[in-house]
Amino acid sequence: MAQVDWNHDVVLAWNGTTSGVRIPSADAIPAQHGGLVICDATSAAFAMDLPWDRLDVVTWSWQKALGGEAAHGMIALSPKAVQRLESFQAPRPLPKVFRMTNKNGLIEGIFRGDTINTPSMLCVEDALDSLKWAEGAGGLEGLKARSQANLAEVTMWVEKTDWVEFLAQKPEERSSTAICLRIVAPWFLALERDEQTKTVKKMLAVLAEEGIGFDLASYRDAPVGLRIWGGATVEAADVRALLPWLDWAFTQVAPQ
Repeated sequence: MAQVDWNHDVVLAWNGTTSGVRIPSADAIPAQHGGLVICDATSAAFAMDLPWDRLDVVTWSWQKALGGEAAHGMIALSPKAVQRLESFQAPRPLPKVFRMTNKNGLIEGIFRGDTINTPSMLCVEDALDSLKWAEGAGGLEGLKARSQANLAEVTMWVEKTDWVEFLAQKPEERSSTAICLRIVAPWFLALERDEQTKTVKKMLAVLAEEGIGFDLASYRDAPVGLRIWGGATVEAADVRALLPWLDWAFTQVAPQ
């Protein structure tokens, strides 16, 4: 990120669920920057520290770290972002759901309780309930600690396991929510990608049949491997219980 020209507008994801990497430090973003820093914090909010004083636009969802419903999102704007919105004239019509300004400037009501469109009240109540749970879990510090505990469980297992390693090589860049692993057994690496994919599907099907875990495959465009959700809604004890089953499932598909 040292090569980024921060006088331009910069769009970034604080945490990547495809690759299992995260921005390691707020210092990666200069406190003073000419452009806007637009941050997708979908899988980072409520699990990691975000440098709000260095971000101009931040988006997140109810779905990820809070375990809420999908299709609902939030946005936070800095004064500089508001100024840009009020001074910029879009060269094309914008759908109503994307409009945050009108002829009078910022539509402040949508930041004070009004809605852009009608959301599901059930989803709203679910989000509020999630926030109450988060407070009971110790607030942001408690949520961060729970997520880090999940990553620590996987780290201890990886260190003593010879067939798997983290997709993110640098520890400081490893996501604690989207924990991505690659399979490094020589026989597996010798397979064509299609065969690797089939092998992992077979491995995960065995786990699903036993009711151990579901949807543990890496993202389809990432290197073939495993992905474990380590957000705060997951108990470290459950992650710990999963890991020996991964070893067992791997032996079921390995050449005898």
